[in-house]
Amino acid sequence: MLMQEPTPEMVRNWRETYDTYRPKLKPNNKPIQDVIVYLKENYPVIERTEQNLLRIVYDNVTLNEYYAHKIPSDKIPLLQVFQIKNTGTEKRLYENQDEIFKGCDIIVGFELESGYFMVEGSSQLWDELFVFRGLDEDDLNNYYLVAEYVACVQKSADSGLI
Repeated sequence: MLMQEPTPEMVRNWRETYDTYRPKLKPNNKPIQDVIVYLKENYPVIERTEQNLLRIVYDNVTLNEYYAHKIPSDKIPLLQVFQIKNTGTEKRLYENQDEIFKGCDIIVGFELESGYFMVEGSSQLWDELFVFRGLDEDDLNNYYLVAEYVACVQKSADSGLI
């Protein structure tokens, strides 16, 4: 998850990673419904229906040209938002929050037509869901997404998640 303005060096590294790994990758994108099932099976969640949260997801997908074009022209965005409960074994997500997120609820938003998802409050969970979801053919042509995917897979392997 990118949480800063990219530098020329970061862009250069993304392109190098892309050049190295893109030839080895194939589309492996799972339907967003599978990502939602994964989230619910692995984390205690509460569905959130507040308009302000749904609007954040809506704006994130529709105001981003890359993701907006993934919504078929005959469809309207379908949104779902969940909050990760800060209980039981899943407290680890809250205990491992980046400093910028300390004390914030972990919120996961989905747009069902495009397959877009977002995570606020936990870069660790975003990485995990990104690896689980995988990349589609369009994503494989985006050097940033390929580099981010490779980095997340490597982090997951180091942590023993995969």
